[in-house]
Amino acid sequence: CLTRCNVRVATGPTEHESRSIERDAAKTLRTELRMGAGTLRVSGGSPNWMQGDFTYNVPSWKPNIRYTNSGDHGDLTVEQPASSESHLGSTTNEWELRLNNEIPTDLTAHVGAGEARLDLGSLSLRSLDIEMGAGELRLDLRGNPKRDYEVRIRGGAGEATVYLPRDAGVYAKATGGLGEITVRGLRAEGDHWVNDAYGTPKVQLRLDVQGGVGAINLIAE
Repeated sequence: CLTRCNVRVATGPTEHESRSIERDAAKTLRTELRMGAGTLRVSGGSPNWMQGDFTYNVPSWKPNIRYTNSGDHGDLTVEQPASSESHLGSTTNEWELRLNNEIPTDLTAHVGAGEARLDLGSLSLRSLDIEMGAGELRLDLRGNPKRDYEVRIRGGAGEATVYLPRDAGVYAKATGGLGEITVRGLRAEGDHWVNDAYGTPKVQLRLDVQGGVGAINLIAE
């Protein structure tokens, strides 16, 4: 049975941990976030590459944080260890992360189940890739983007709401399975939506959303 069944373990006391990745000489940053289940909150405003507060009550969920520098480029990974265990009792897993606004960043986030609140409008994004399993995504990109970038979102069973910047050209494409697609502040052109600034000299943002069961909301107001 031990080789064929998941091990069931009880939750432990709630642990709180704060971690920081100091700013160095890197000129670009690739950040990857991997959470199996829980609540993920990400915003800007850190003077370092990252400041994070972590709360969890399953010891094996203590996040792994790795940073490497290869000269001009930094690689940051924050990862919940993989586990086949099932847990007795109510579980807690919350990440509160603050990233640096200045360094050009390629950001990837994978959330298996839970809730993601990503307020990223102040970041200097070069690309954004989000994969959600079962849960709710709220992505806020409102702000003053510094360069053109692309956003890719893949959702499972849950609702995705994306707030788009006013002071940028926006091209948005969204396809869903069973869920409804609601669009505000953009006009339809064939199989996609754009705003009045799309195709102008302003910074351009291209958004591609593919949902599963839940609703997709695109808001540019």
